[in-house]
Amino acid sequence: MISRIAWRNLWRNRRRSIIMLSAISLGIWGMIWMTALLRGMVDQMIDSSIETLSGHIQIHAPGYMDDPSIEYLLPPLSKSPALQKLLASDEVVAWSERIRVPAVIRSERDVYAVTLVGIDPARERGLSFIAESITQGSYLSSVNDNRLLLGKKLVERLETRLNRRVVLMSQDPDNNIAERGFRIGGIFETNLQATETTYMFAGIETVRELLKSGPGVSEISLLGQDYHNLDSLLEKTRSAASYADVQTWLQLDPYLGSLLGVMDGFVLIWFIVIFLALSFGLVNTLMMAVFERTREIGLIQALGMKPSYILLMILIESIAMLLIGLIAGNVLSWLTILPLKNGIDVSAVASGLEWAGMSSTLVPAVKVYDVVLANVVVLVLGLLASLFPAWRASRKVPIETITRVWQ
Repeated sequence: MISRIAWRNLWRNRRRSIIMLSAISLGIWGMIWMTALLRGMVDQMIDSSIETLSGHIQIHAPGYMDDPSIEYLLPPLSKSPALQKLLASDEVVAWSERIRVPAVIRSERDVYAVTLVGIDPARERGLSFIAESITQGSYLSSVNDNRLLLGKKLVERLETRLNRRVVLMSQDPDNNIAERGFRIGGIFETNLQATETTYMFAGIETVRELLKSGPGVSEISLLGQDYHNLDSLLEKTRSAASYADVQTWLQLDPYLGSLLGVMDGFVLIWFIVIFLALSFGLVNTLMMAVFERTREIGLIQALGMKPSYILLMILIESIAMLLIGLIAGNVLSWLTILPLKNGIDVSAVASGLEWAGMSSTLVPAVKVYDVVLANVVVLVLGLLASLFPAWRASRKVPIETITRVWQ
């Protein structure tokens, strides 16, 4: 009976109830929508960082991170059976060896400082962005391919083009200049201009021949099952490669790790702001409902209804309003986010966001945790906010209430 009375009371003033329901719906929609955009931004930055050669975990020779030169190389995998066994396990989705050294590239018109990366083309597929980013020419065919892959922006700055020859200079292990002419065999495009101007790629055996570096490598990059759960794989990698420096993608990009913490804090602040706005509206609506029904509440108390039932009736009204608003807000969120599964074009501001690893298309990412958290926050805290007007209603003295109204 209490529930039926509460439901009828909720719709006695339809206009006020609809306004409050709209506010709750828009509030939960705003929570989910903003969080989805933020999560989409973060996911895009993480994917960009992982695909831009870092992988989930990287192995380097001690000292390489402080001085990324050809002097600091890892021994061949054949000398580390434990690491070979780990890389062949199901925990590792993909892995690749690389030689990465600073270099200078010279065209007939300009000179530019770059990072030369010697790769195994077959192993890089599914691990990094390189194979899928070729827009002109073709991908490297083997570890002995003596062509270069350059970024579109770098090609433009060098004022050269596909199939033209360029001269590449670096330093060998004996500190002598290693120089050789290469033909541009492919041009890649990425979401980040910095990637296009920083890296160029060649077959790893071709780079070894240029630098006379022997069978060692600068790094081993590997991809696990899930970047959220790398503790087990990290521990096994450090055990198998105890002679090396092993780091995760977060350690390789500490800026991104700090940004993730800031994003989580921003989401929490956003939730609090939305809830405060909703709580004031909810309390005001319930207080007005109690004020308008002062005589009615006094009469039903005089007829024998316990104060606890009065409190329960007001709380049920609040819960009903919150639940209807939450359902409408979640449906609205789904209807507005689902059509954007292919992303939102932010090309107008993409150049300003490029430094953060974002592309010109932003895809909202809805996490179950965020949706549940938003709904629980609104429901629980909204219920707590409604305790005050419910308590005020239950504390009214019947005879005083009726007398005051009739006066």
